[in-house]
Amino acid sequence: MADNEEMNEAQEEEQGHDQDTLTRVTGMYKDWFLDYASYVILERAVPAIEDGFKPVQRRIMHALKELDDGRYNKVANVVGHTMQYHPHGDASIADAMVQLGQKDLLIDTQGNWGNILTGDSAAASRYIEARLSKFALDVVYSPKITEWQLSYDGRKKEPVNLPVKFPLLLAQGAEGIAVGLSTKILPHNFNEIIDASIKHLKGQRFKLFPDFPTAGIIDVTNYNDGMRGGKIRVRARISQLNKNTLVITEIPHGTNTSSLIDSILKANDKGKIKIKRIEDNTAAEVEILVHLPGGISPDKTIDALYAFTSCESSISPLSCIIEDNKPIFIGIQEMLRRSTDHTVEMLKSELEIQLSELEEQWHFASLERIFIENRIYRDIEEEETWEGVIKAIDKGLKPHTKHLRRAVTEEDIVRLTEIRIKRISKFDLDKAQQNLESLEGKIAETKHHLEHLVDFAIAYFKNLKAKYGKGRGRKSEIRIFDDIEATKVVIRNTKLYVNREEGFVGTSLRRDEYVTDCSDIDDIIVFTKDGQMMVTKVDSKTFVGKNIIHVAVFKKKDQRTTYNMIYKDGRGGASYVKRFNVTSITRDRMYNLTTGKKGSDVLYFTANPNGEAEVVTVNLRQKGSIKKLKWDLDFADVLIKGRGSKGNIVTKYPIKRIELKEKGLSTLKPRKIWFDDTIQRLNVDERGELLGEFTSDDRLLIINQDGRVKTVIPELTMRFDDNIIVLEKWKPKKPLTVIYWEGDKELFYVKRFIIENPDKEEIIITDHPKSYLETIFTDYRPLAEVVFAKKRGQDRKDNLKINLEEFIAIKGITAMGNQLTREKVLEINALDPLPYEEPEIHEAAEIEVVDEENILPDETKVKPKADPSSNGEAEGPEGQTTLF
Repeated sequence: MADNEEMNEAQEEEQGHDQDTLTRVTGMYKDWFLDYASYVILERAVPAIEDGFKPVQRRIMHALKELDDGRYNKVANVVGHTMQYHPHGDASIADAMVQLGQKDLLIDTQGNWGNILTGDSAAASRYIEARLSKFALDVVYSPKITEWQLSYDGRKKEPVNLPVKFPLLLAQGAEGIAVGLSTKILPHNFNEIIDASIKHLKGQRFKLFPDFPTAGIIDVTNYNDGMRGGKIRVRARISQLNKNTLVITEIPHGTNTSSLIDSILKANDKGKIKIKRIEDNTAAEVEILVHLPGGISPDKTIDALYAFTSCESSISPLSCIIEDNKPIFIGIQEMLRRSTDHTVEMLKSELEIQLSELEEQWHFASLERIFIENRIYRDIEEEETWEGVIKAIDKGLKPHTKHLRRAVTEEDIVRLTEIRIKRISKFDLDKAQQNLESLEGKIAETKHHLEHLVDFAIAYFKNLKAKYGKGRGRKSEIRIFDDIEATKVVIRNTKLYVNREEGFVGTSLRRDEYVTDCSDIDDIIVFTKDGQMMVTKVDSKTFVGKNIIHVAVFKKKDQRTTYNMIYKDGRGGASYVKRFNVTSITRDRMYNLTTGKKGSDVLYFTANPNGEAEVVTVNLRQKGSIKKLKWDLDFADVLIKGRGSKGNIVTKYPIKRIELKEKGLSTLKPRKIWFDDTIQRLNVDERGELLGEFTSDDRLLIINQDGRVKTVIPELTMRFDDNIIVLEKWKPKKPLTVIYWEGDKELFYVKRFIIENPDKEEIIITDHPKSYLETIFTDYRPLAEVVFAKKRGQDRKDNLKINLEEFIAIKGITAMGNQLTREKVLEINALDPLPYEEPEIHEAAEIEVVDEENILPDETKVKPKADPSSNGEAEGPEGQTTLF
């Protein structure tokens, strides 16, 4: 307030002296800020749709063209020349020029221009050189159709926009932060842009997705045409070199090897991943070796690298461009349409200028021929004035100009007077006629192009692709990514302890009971003796509740871990049995697994990772006229319900103790597993090809094209090589049949074997460098057809059909096998196998997991029967059934 009063007083005092000098700061600020914001948006940060350049880039390209003589120029010299047009310092110009040069499209570079892979910066501008690329000379410049304006100081002329005949903005991409808005247009593939432009000109639909110079793998599911709200995910390409080494060969856009390695080391320091060391062998191509300590899963480590390091990142595009001196937001497809249409307009303008020039050449060549052939130059010998000369020539031309395409002007006559005597004396009528016919052919061709402008533009784009598209194939592979759950791949970097009596769990209770290894982002589930349960975050020390009976790492949405429990319902109440899963909860909330009555007590509790159902012996206390004090209870007879279910009555009498009689088998259905070839991952969500139903003991058979065979227990975090040829459920007694080329003997061999060491990876072909796997059969009774090569001068030998089961007996996996044939083979085809009936396997009855809300209160799998301990009473409380 005081400041406002002082300002008002100052203004009044100043107004008393001179009313004309009053200036309101508010208006000045508003106008100046808008002017500044407009300047930054239009003149610095955001590219124009017409040519795809920001002002500094446009001025660099203009300076390069002015200096162009085919040889390299010092970048410092180009920067200095650009400063005639760009009203800013040399550092910003040099940086912008280096970025243009690193995109390897418009500028032909020489010297150390930095490395986008390693993040190394370019050498000083006085040490590096540049010149325009052939592509830039063909596409960017056309002075005759360029609109010019004065430079900032009025001394020079510079282009308003360069006449770029290509969607350059999409090829190079652009990023800039202005005042009040920003732009982020991702680079796209050169050849794909041309193909999309051709499709647009043909009226066809097209799609366009980013392509990065650092390559990598990208997921463009949510690209949203490059508009606000879109997102793409980018990943490094990581593969397994051997069982203890991973190799990174491509990196995500926006990172470099230095920043990527730093993020990996930070994740290792935080305990998210566990690595031994890193080697950076990057030169012309990326090669980062990540060495793992023994016992660490390479598959899980790859997922952990994506989850906790810069090996995966998200990029949010924002397509903002300048059109007609205004910022607008349009999608990538619309941007390509406008750029392509603008290219067509540029081509049309060039053709129209070319046609005009050709017609002028034809007009003057025709006048010249008339002038010399009819010796009109002799008519001016006696003329004494310039006007007389002009009139004499005009009069001499009139009888011969009826076929001309326009009237003869005084300028035409003046040009005729400038013809030298030497040219007149050596004039060749035949050559003049040939020249006119050549010009007429070019005029007709140009008119044809103008009449068929779209076809001409399509041919133009095709020519660009043929001339400059070689070696510009897509670098970034497009895939659909799987979602990685961090808790499933994080390294267990700490230990969990419990003080059962006092009710504490945590990582700092080292003097108490050790539970398990865990990570600092895990959740843990805790059960107490009074029938309560809570899920909480791993911490150094957390109080849950006294008398803890079970604690473990919690897996969200886990429908396989089943908890078996017998509890007493309140002081002196009946005992109940229940089986339940815990799939989703609210963290740090205490849940009652009993009815909540005071004095409730858990009498028996087990956690079973595969739904195992044990048999227990229930011992009652001697009381009154109880006839039977001991009987067995099988948890397999109890339905799996929700955690809030009350359960089924065991007995209404006091229980002395419960003893484990027999360990149980899993009562859950085998798990169906699918393989999604798009992302090359296993899943249980019915995506891709069904591999089969798997129990905890079943394995996958994996065979690669290079002859490696192994079996593995399927895990959803597993990764697979691109060269897999067999991926199916392994049947231990099912033989495999292989036909392979033996490199040393140069013949095809056949072998049949059974995998005897499922935990060992083995090679099923010989180790000769020229040996290769031809065909593999996983059928019981396979058939093959051999097609022989035709010998010169002879008829082709009939195809040979072979029953491979009879051809060779089952031998060891390392056996060489039998020769298939000594004849030269053209190809080997797999035929439909002979029928085979597999022996039936009698499986145990399955127990279905049922949601609590879908069960009627009196629904049970246990039939009521007489209870000898209750004098024949078969039923307990309403809606429950007594179990024995």
